[in-house]
This record gives sequence, C-alpha cells and structure tokens, in this order.
Amino acid sequence: MQHDLLIRGATLLDGTGADPFIADVAIKGDRIVALGQLAGHEALDVIEAQGLTLTPGFIDVHTHDDTNVVRTPDMLPKLSQGVTTVVVGNCGISASPVQLAGSDVPDPMNLLGEADDFVYPTFAAYAQAVEQAAPAINVAALVGHTSLRSQVMQDLERPASEEEIAAMRASLEQALAEGAIGMSTGLAYRNARQAPSAEVAALVRAVSAAGGIYTTHLRDEFAGQAEAMDEAFATARDASAPLVISHLKCAGAGNWGQAPRALSQLTGAATQQRVHCDCYPYTAGSSTLDLGQVTDEIEITITWSKPHPEQARRPLAAIAADWEVSLLEAAKRLQPAGAVYHNMCEEDMRQVLAHPLTMVGSDGLPNDPHPHPRLWGAFPRVLAHYSRDLALMAPAEAVRKMTGLSAATFGLEDRGVIRQGAFADLVLLDLERLDDSATYDQPKTPAQGILRVWVNGHTAYTEGRASNERNGRMLRRSVRLEATPL
Repeated sequence: MQHDLLIRGATLLDGTGADPFIADVAIKGDRIVALGQLAGHEALDVIEAQGLTLTPGFIDVHTHDDTNVVRTPDMLPKLSQGVTTVVVGNCGISASPVQLAGSDVPDPMNLLGEADDFVYPTFAAYAQAVEQAAPAINVAALVGHTSLRSQVMQDLERPASEEEIAAMRASLEQALAEGAIGMSTGLAYRNARQAPSAEVAALVRAVSAAGGIYTTHLRDEFAGQAEAMDEAFATARDASAPLVISHLKCAGAGNWGQAPRALSQLTGAATQQRVHCDCYPYTAGSSTLDLGQVTDEIEITITWSKPHPEQARRPLAAIAADWEVSLLEAAKRLQPAGAVYHNMCEEDMRQVLAHPLTMVGSDGLPNDPHPHPRLWGAFPRVLAHYSRDLALMAPAEAVRKMTGLSAATFGLEDRGVIRQGAFADLVLLDLERLDDSATYDQPKTPAQGILRVWVNGHTAYTEGRASNERNGRMLRRSVRLEATPL
C-alpha cells in the first residue's frame, strides 16, 4: 500500500493520556490513514523514527497571535516548539470584529498591534485574511468582549447600556455564524472592568445558543480571586456554556499558597458544569503595564515603553531610582508600556499545571520587542522540565494537556490525537534532548529537540528551519459544545 509519508518505529504519545507504545504511522493527504505494525506498507517519504517520540501537534489554547498569523505567517515561535494550532482572541481582545474610529488602540487591544492592524470589521473578513495569508499553523478564533465594547462605546470605563449590549450581541452572533468558536473576556483590564456580570451574561447566552465556548481572564487574579471564579462559574452555568478560566494563577505575594483553594473551587464546579483552565509553566506573567499591579513586593521588568523606549529591559525599581520618583510615578511616566511581573510562586503554579482539568497555553505576546520566554518555550518546558526532569506528571499526561484535552475542550474536530482518520498534525521529537532554551534574558530562542513538525500532512518545520510551504488552515467552529460535565 502506497502512502505519502510513513513514520516507522516511533514511540507514540497519542494525546489521549494512554501509555506510550511503539507503532508505525502512515499519512496520505492531510490525514492519518493507518496506525500499527505496517510491514509491507510503502510511502514516498519514509522516516525511521526508532528511539524518537511522536506526538500530536501541540495546541496552544491561549495566544495573542491574532494579527501575527496574517503579518508573520511563518509563525516560527510556535512551529519551533511543536505548536500546530493556536487559539486566538483571548483575554477579551481580538482582531475582529473591529473597525477603529481613530489612531488610538484601547488597552489591552494594543497587545495585538497598531491601529492599522485592526482592519477586520467582520469575523468573515478576518477569516478570509487568515486564509489568504496561509499561515504555517492552524488558527481557531474567539471574539473578544473588549473588542466588541470598543465598537459600540466611546467611554469603556462604564457599564454598557441595553442598546449597546444588543449591538454587541448582534455583532457576536454574526461572528459565531461565520465560524468563531466562542467569546473571551478580560474583566481585570481597565476597559472591561466596569462591565457587570449582567452585561457579560447577555453575551455568553449568545455563545451558548451557537454551541460555542466562553473563556475568561478573571476579574481578579489577586485577593479577590475566589469571588471572581464564582462569578465566572455562575455566568457560564446560567447561560449553559462551557467555561475555560484563562491562565489560572494565584497572583500577588499575599496570595501565594492559594492554589489548593482555587483548584478545589474548580473541581467542585466541574461536578455541575463543564469547566477547565489553562496554565503557562512559569512564575511570571506579562502584559501591558498596569498601575494596579505596581508594587515593591515583586520584581517588575519593563519590556517596552512608547514614551521611553530606552527603558526597555530594565527593572521598574531601577528606573524609579534613576528618576528619583516612586514606583507608581515611574510607571505612569512609562505608559503605555509592557511589563513582566514575577508575581507567582512555583508551588502554586506546579499544582495548577498538574491538575487534570488544566490545559497548556503559552499566553505569549508576539508583538512585544522583548517577550516573555513562554512565547518560544512553553510547550517544551512542560514536557522536558516538568514531566521528564521533575516527574510532575507522566509524559503521556503532559502531552494530553497540550493536545487531546485541548482539542476536545475547544471542539477542534479530529485534532489533538494520533489515530486513524485524524488530521496529520504531528511532532517528532527527541525526548532526551528536548529543552526549552528561551530565557528571560534571551527569550527569542528556539527549543532544542523538536526534530520535525507536520501540519495537515505536510512538513512545516525541520529542526531549526521552517518549510517554504505553509499548510495551516482557518478552523471554523464545526462541533456544538455542551455545558454539561464530562
């Protein structure tokens, strides 16, 4: 039997959490067509993979790659770590449906680009742009609540009116009909903070009606996290929508040690409704410079500043000392700016990462000139450092969190697993050599040990080099998601 590609003798971690096993994998077109001991099978391309590990392509469920999949479609930061699919539109910010009235980009939508990057008045226009750009990886997109607000409200620091909510809902319903997979909120950010639960609930009901998913950057990840989690659970439960809590963390030195409580809340909610979370494997976060997070309890590093670009890559404390002002005054002078916040503790992060309801998301910021290392290293770090080296979880479970669980949660049909009939998104890696090389000082460093990546059956990356051909796809919503517990 003739195939396009035959991978022989690899150790498979198939994305289901099952124990590793050795098998041959045959691919024809964009699908896996045979799996097992395939003696007598032939292919145009045969790879002898004995001693190597084959996994499904990693699915990054929490990204801000919205404009980058169009502007920089090679997507090397993701391909080089084995990511074959990204979910964009997180934290309430999305590139569509947006048409800016002027040159100002509301915070934190500015994480996605400048004003001329927001040129997609409808989701259909965005999807068409992605397809024309032909990115190297697959793209599934959420619609951001803050982006919706920016289209109907001049003053975002107040609740929306009934008329404004109706306009947002109509825009959201259109986007869902055009293939968006759901909606996200970023209720901790200034331009969504004043949105009451009722405003969000009206939109989440539209998500539920379409069979989509609701993801949320909680209203409070600090001292008020417990109440913020309860709000998220109630909003999703009352609307009958599946929920993902974005980058679950216990932020702020005063909240360290709270992971058992947060995970107990998550587990309890999961008995009543479908709920998951995602996590990145680092103890520092990164976003725009938020005055509400400025404190001397943690280290804060400035990654960019529009008025003071010369202060990038410096600690906020050092900048304040040079200027002989307080941390808060220095932060005000630097805005708009970006920052890395070392605001979590390792033990909390490990507990969240290891929880069975947790998926992996990088939350990388590709437009940051000096990004957090998670942009290039999150997925190898989970599998190499936390699974292989520290035995926080078995490799099969680590891969499940990065593939099969993610595909099932977000309704990405026939992805995230190695089985006959599934799409051939695959990663061949050397587990012994795997290493997340990106650091805070040198964040734009490709991982080691990622030997080859296939997207929809085509070679997308060979150790150190992206293919000249790009075969990613726009993944429109095709599965109706339910809110009932699994």
